[in-house]
Amino acid sequence: QVQLVESGGGLVQPGGSLRLSCAASGFTLDRYALGWFRQAPGKEREGVSCISQSGGGTWYQGSVKGRFTISRDHAKNTLYLQMSTLEPDDTAIYYCAAGRVCSDDRQRYDIWGQGTQVTVSS
Repeated sequence: QVQLVESGGGLVQPGGSLRLSCAASGFTLDRYALGWFRQAPGKEREGVSCISQSGGGTWYQGSVKGRFTISRDHAKNTLYLQMSTLEPDDTAIYYCAAGRVCSDDRQRYDIWGQGTQVTVSS
């Protein structure tokens, strides 16, 4: 069964850090560009970051640039998002996705995880 499973979400205070993981099963992430998206209550799902198939290219949404780092581990078939200096506006459900092109357009992605909740609050 082809699936992506996110983990690592939780409650963190402003200024804190979290590392999200996205593990793949039933297929190999090597063939895909990968992305992280998030959806806050009452808002559209938005692109946060993506990484190319080779890992040589990355993109970040302006609000997270310098605070978040995307990476992939081919041996573990896993995608990561290291999040630092978290802010209340980062509160959302975070989703990972696999597609053909590193893009902030969710239509470019074919396989989605179920999401993990990140809450930034004091």
